[in-house]
Amino acid sequence: MPYIAIVIAALAVGFEQFVQGKYGAMGLIALVTLTVGVKARSGAISGVGAVILVMLLAQSG
Repeated sequence: MPYIAIVIAALAVGFEQFVQGKYGAMGLIALVTLTVGVKARSGAISGVGAVILVMLLAQSG
């Protein structure tokens, strides 16, 4: 079981680094906001994070 947690944590850190590298600090803020909203079960906070990520994706495309 600890190995699975380590692998999941490594994937999360890797994904955060990818988002920050591709979309900058705003991408990291959006990802953290989305994650906090999901963990807190707050639709408003996770929605803000999701909207920011969508705007960044639309801007780069």
